[in-house]
Order: sequence, then structure tokens, then C-alpha cells
Amino acid sequence: MPSFPGVDYMLIDTLFSEEELMVRQTVRDFVDDEVIPVIEHANREEKFPMQLIPKMAEMGLFGANISEYGLPGLNNVAYGLIMQELERGDSGLRSFASVQSGLVMYPIFTFGSKEQRDYWIPKLASGEKIGCFGLTEPDFGSNPGGMRTYARKDGDSWVLNGAKAWITNGSIADVAVVWAKHEGKVRGFLVEKDTPGFKTALHVGKFSLRASVTSQLFFEDCRIPAENVLPETNGLKYPLSCLTQARYGIAWGALGAAMAVYNTALDYAKSRIQFGGQPIASHQLVQNKLAWMVTEITKGQLLALQMGRVKDQGKLKPHHVSMAKMNNVNIALECARGARDILGANGISDEYPVIRHMMNLESVKTYEGTHDIHNLIIAEAVTGIPAYNPPMSAKAEKEATEAAAAKKQ
Repeated sequence: MPSFPGVDYMLIDTLFSEEELMVRQTVRDFVDDEVIPVIEHANREEKFPMQLIPKMAEMGLFGANISEYGLPGLNNVAYGLIMQELERGDSGLRSFASVQSGLVMYPIFTFGSKEQRDYWIPKLASGEKIGCFGLTEPDFGSNPGGMRTYARKDGDSWVLNGAKAWITNGSIADVAVVWAKHEGKVRGFLVEKDTPGFKTALHVGKFSLRASVTSQLFFEDCRIPAENVLPETNGLKYPLSCLTQARYGIAWGALGAAMAVYNTALDYAKSRIQFGGQPIASHQLVQNKLAWMVTEITKGQLLALQMGRVKDQGKLKPHHVSMAKMNNVNIALECARGARDILGANGISDEYPVIRHMMNLESVKTYEGTHDIHNLIIAEAVTGIPAYNPPMSAKAEKEATEAAAAKKQ
């Protein structure tokens, strides 16, 4: 199979450093050689290709922008290009790396104790240990502040009760970074696999992100030692800062999916002969779709690149990431829909990657902040006025909790 040619309509490659281009090419070759040949089977079987983890670790793809513990210490643009190429393979693959790096290694490295960092960071970087991030709950997604998982101090231990939902890597994780309320404040806890009172269950029957492990987490009087608390966490801003790291990777990753479907549609349109021996690429309606795709991908590339440069300068704000995540995922999904249209009936066959990317992007558009929520974040930044629904009063929240409990009975 020929190597992926990339998409560079506006000579954006001239804006990358030699190191950034080398990192991209290394991951691009890995995706071409080792991901593309297995990913459709993994998608059909609804299984994550676990055999890729050691190679990804060997390449330094987990925690690649951390400079300690022998990790690469890449800049954030190079890290973004890693996410781009991984998602060109599959959103589930990028999700795995994004969770491992941005949602597990990042909070442990940033908010953890020296002992926690020294133990977990090397093991997570090497792929010896897998992590997950427990924030979303069955009843709270866009409003994480409403979480009902709670923690109480009991002697030298903490006891967790509650549940989390739609957790990437949950059932294969060795450690879960779990967020729970204690006296009204959100705190982070490291819950290790096989801890009594901690159970997981797979979300099955997904039509999206099938090559990704998605789980529920359950905590019933789950007792963990005091040293498993992330000591620097004491508020909702801490898990939200982790999401900012992951959303940054998503904004780059979506471009990889967009490039994959655009390149597929372009090749197909030039080789599909119809109507008197002409390729369908010669028809105006098809050309219009391809022109739209390459234009939006180019704009997304420039947005992601500037976001990365600003992040490397230490000036990136969460609302900047919201714009890039919202825009790039949206255009990627529209590119996939346009590509599916160009391929006709072949657009729904997994002989081509289009329908897989299209279904994956339906999830990527709504996870880690829905399209609409990111619009509100951007609008709050420019108006200074938050427009989210106001938080429930304590009484209303209690009533909602009691109603949910009664419904389950």
C-alpha cells in the first residue's frame, strides 16, 4: 500500500520544524504499516488492537510532551501531529493515546505527589500500565459539577460511592483517575484495578468508536488508601484542566480523520468512470465537494497550528481549545459525509475507511464537550456572560437524586 501523501494545499508544511515533520512522518509510517492493516477487523469485532500498545510506547507516544522520566519532551505542535496521524488510523486509537497521555499521565504528573509520579509515569509511558479517566456519570455529562460520586474520609482511608459512564479504557485500565465530591469540593483519586468495591462493565452494541474500549465504572464502598488522593486537587477546575489537554489533542486528531476521508474520496473520484468514460471527478458537483473539503481542512490546519504555537508560548486558554475542537471535529464529520456521498454505495462498505470515520466522528463531536457546549464557551469568552443552564439548587438536586433512585427500584 502506498504511503499516505498528506494534505498540504497551502504549503503549511513549510511552517513546521524539521523535528515536527520527522515526528509526523514516523507516526504516519506506523499508521500506514501497522494500524491500517488491522483496524477494520478490530472495528468489526468491536475490540481495541492491544498489540499496538507496546509499539506506541516504544515510539514514545504516551506522554510525548513530558520531558522528565526519560520521555521525549516534544513541543505541543509535534504532540498534535502525533494525534493527527493516530486518528487518521482511527479515532479509537487516538482516544487511547489521548486518555493515556492527557487524562491520566497529565493529572498524575501535574497534581500528583512525587511518589505517585515516580511510580505511575514510567509505567504508563511504557505501556506496562493502562489508565482511564472517570469524570462523566450516567446522569451528568456536560454538567460535571452535578456529579453524584462522592468520597468520605474514614481513618487512614477514603471510601468512594457512585458510578461513571462512557469511560475510554475503563475495563482494561490498571488505574482509574476518578473524580468525586468531598464536602462540596471535587477531588481526584487513583483507584487501582481489583480494589474491593470497584467494578467495571463494557458499553456494548456501539455503532461508533467500535475499536475502542468504553466502560462503566462502579464504586460501592470502595476503600482506597489516603496516599491515592491527588494532593493538589480541590475543585472542578482540576478535571476541567485535564479535559483541556485532551481536547487539544482531539482538535488535531480530527484533522487526521478529515484527511483520510478526503484523500479516499479524491482517489475514488479520479478513478471511478461513469457517463461516457469520464471520471466522476470531472463533474462539477463532485468537484464542489472536494474543493469544500480541502478548503476546510486547510483552515483547520492553520487553526490547530496557531493553537499549538500559542500553547508552547504558555498563552493558550480553554476557550481557544474549544474553538479548535468544535471547528475541526465539525468539518471532519462534514468531510466524512461528503466523502460517503462521493463513494455512493461503496461509502457504506468497510472496504473503504469512510463510514468508519464518519461513525467515529459522530461520537467525537459530542464527547469531551459537545459542539453546542463549546459554542457557549466561546460566546462566554467574547461576551463575558455565561449562558449555561443555572446549577440546580441543593433541594432540586436532592429531589432529582431521590427520583432517580426510585426509578431504579
